[in-house]
Amino acid sequence: MNYHSATGRVFPTGDLNHVFSHSFRTPWCSLMAGRLLLRGMLAGILAACLAFLFARVFGEPQVNLAIAFESAMDAAAGEAPEPELVSRGVQASFGMLTAAIMYGAAYGGLFSLVFAAAYGRLGRFSPRMLALLLAGAGFLAVVLVPDLKYPANPPAVGQPETIGMRTITYFEMIIFSLCALTLAVLAGRQCARRLGNWGGSLCGAALFVVLVALLQVVLPDINEVPDNFPAIVLWRFREAALGMQLVLWGSLGLLFGVMADRLLARPSVRYG
Repeated sequence: MNYHSATGRVFPTGDLNHVFSHSFRTPWCSLMAGRLLLRGMLAGILAACLAFLFARVFGEPQVNLAIAFESAMDAAAGEAPEPELVSRGVQASFGMLTAAIMYGAAYGGLFSLVFAAAYGRLGRFSPRMLALLLAGAGFLAVVLVPDLKYPANPPAVGQPETIGMRTITYFEMIIFSLCALTLAVLAGRQCARRLGNWGGSLCGAALFVVLVALLQVVLPDINEVPDNFPAIVLWRFREAALGMQLVLWGSLGLLFGVMADRLLARPSVRYG
């Protein structure tokens, strides 16, 4: 048996789910949330570095081809090339790495807070398994579902005057997708009480598919790809963009799972 000094309760050895099922109002839980937050940000930065390497190898060649296409179209129209405020070399190296690290740290921090809130509430999963499940859910709701409706586009694709509308609709898709996933999880847990875990999972998945299909129909379509834009460049760019996100989320789930598992296995954590 383990004695938790912050709550004054006794838990079975190795069972920390009951501890994390308490709110973060206790000093111990606040401390643990802070430790998980730091590890989440570190895992996010490491995952972002891996995603940056993937983008450099598979994404940058397609970006360069798209820029060359745009320059050729401007030259054919007799338009002067726009001056570069930041050189392409800096954009593709230091600039992209800096943006990736900031992006990864933010996502990693949010991921760790979601993990801390979900641990012990969504079943008796190990830290590694829960981290992988959350990473998969995040990739599904934040990346895959929005990209099915509004896939990534390289330079030379999209009108400058519609960038505001395109940005708003894309973030609307992310928010609605997260809401659909949340509703599906809640509905699945309710159905599991009557139909069992397998039946509840099927009901939740079916509800998510239906809600996503409705979102795909309701939100407006956007197609601004030039007729003469190389299809192979567009396809490979979108493959690279999706692959970069897959590397980011997959690495985040794996790395954070290992870090959280080691943290929660420490004797000082077990005994409060």
